[in-house]
Amino acid sequence: MTKILIAEDERDIRDLITFTLQFAGYEVVAASNGEEALSMASQETPDLILMDVRMPRMTGYEACAAMKSDPKLKDVPVIFLSAKGQDSEIQVGLQAGAAEYLLKPFAPDQLTQRIQAVLQKLGK
Repeated sequence: MTKILIAEDERDIRDLITFTLQFAGYEVVAASNGEEALSMASQETPDLILMDVRMPRMTGYEACAAMKSDPKLKDVPVIFLSAKGQDSEIQVGLQAGAAEYLLKPFAPDQLTQRIQAVLQKLGK
């Protein structure tokens, strides 16, 4: 079963994403901040990471950059979730190593389609 790590500091959004992905057949683990996401990613070795950009303790950008410098995690795709859609924000996310940048709010089926597309590129 494909394992997805969700890093989102807002509980309601994290719970909604968890429910959506479990319903779609994914195994889900969740973190509430960037620091926790980095630690969990090392322990869990997920197939894909969904990460909010603005989180306490460590931003999504910082956590993603740290993951991309870890040989164990460097190939795990990261999809950023953010309400900030300026081109400059998207570029920072892609430069940090993200595979995708999804703007909030998004529909549950849009989220699962984007995840499937990223996983298909990896042959998963």
